[in-house]
Amino acid sequence: MPEVVFTVDQSKSMRDQAVPGHNRWHPDVPAAVTVRPGQQFRVECREWTDAQIGNNDSANDVRDVDLTSCHMLSGPIAVEGAEPGDLLVVDILDLGPVQAPQEFGDAPGQGWGYTGIFARANGGGFLTDYFPDAYKAIWDFSGQVATSRHLPGVRYTGITHPGLFGTAPSAELLARWNRRERALIQTDPDRVPPLALPPLEENTLGGTATGDVAGGIARDGARTVPARENGGNHDIKNFTRGSRVFYPVHVPGALLSGGDLHFSQGDGEITFCGAIEMGGFIDFHVDLIKGGMETYGVTTNPVFMPGNVEPRYSEFMTFIGLSVDRESDENYYLDATVAYRRACLNAVEYLKKFGYSGEQAYLLLGSAPIEGRVSGVVDIPNACCSLYLPTAIFDFDIKPSAQGPVRQDRGQCAVTS
Repeated sequence: MPEVVFTVDQSKSMRDQAVPGHNRWHPDVPAAVTVRPGQQFRVECREWTDAQIGNNDSANDVRDVDLTSCHMLSGPIAVEGAEPGDLLVVDILDLGPVQAPQEFGDAPGQGWGYTGIFARANGGGFLTDYFPDAYKAIWDFSGQVATSRHLPGVRYTGITHPGLFGTAPSAELLARWNRRERALIQTDPDRVPPLALPPLEENTLGGTATGDVAGGIARDGARTVPARENGGNHDIKNFTRGSRVFYPVHVPGALLSGGDLHFSQGDGEITFCGAIEMGGFIDFHVDLIKGGMETYGVTTNPVFMPGNVEPRYSEFMTFIGLSVDRESDENYYLDATVAYRRACLNAVEYLKKFGYSGEQAYLLLGSAPIEGRVSGVVDIPNACCSLYLPTAIFDFDIKPSAQGPVRQDRGQCAVTS
């Protein structure tokens, strides 16, 4: 096993670890450990909310989750010799849920995980206008397979991956993030959910920083919700074992951090907390390409080579969406977001014919290894997007037939009270 350079006790909050992680992006978060180019190492991670979500049949915890403390990231990990302008080469060697002797327990990742639909007031999701309340599904892990008491009739092999890893921003890059995101918020300052999340001092965790340094991190540190130029919260399901990522280096040491591990996820993570969320471990190998940002033109965002580890699903039901709002009958010009939303809604309506509630179908599409594709963005005025749903994840036939869909009682997901 590679050397564990960042350890997590899953019975404790990230704040109470021997070496705490952090929940804001800032160049002054102190390195927790230093590694060498060419080194292999293991990083242990908390679930992204710091285990606020429980293995139960109520979605009250999803409704009431405190997002001011999210995401809880492991790190930063400094790399010897890394300088601004370099590319940090990160290979994902292995990852998974929490390992023995803590494999089963109360924290997500200890033998189980969850998928949540966030309430509109707490961030919402891709379909929040249609599903504004909080819901949840609990998943049990058996090797590479997940099943749920809240979504009977499905089982699938997960493409396990980290939702969030990245390098620290420079002070100048951080200032740009804050300036442009504050400007976006001002275009509609009363919107619910807000258009962006500005720096927030409440519940900031700055690793081992103290005093004025900790205060500066709390005052200016960027929230971890979106992906940005440093990497961050990409939520790319094929970012799995065997992947190689080339991260821009903006500060000395690169300062690699991350977490937000997912047992499985569909393209788009459409419920916002749409993956099967968990804590666990991830093994890395790191190296450097000196001056690589300029050499390869990788100056604004990371690039990566996906791993070739994924379930072998070969048959799909595919749902198509166009850039037309069916409720208002408004046509949007080549809007792929509207088109993919319609593809998702078409899939939800289809699954309801087999007995699933709309919320169950939404949870399923967020967590199952669906494929979302931009199929056409040139034929004015309608963009076309498609959603590929593997048929083999169901224990019944979902293909259309002359006999019609077999509707059964599929129970219910966890709801709020």
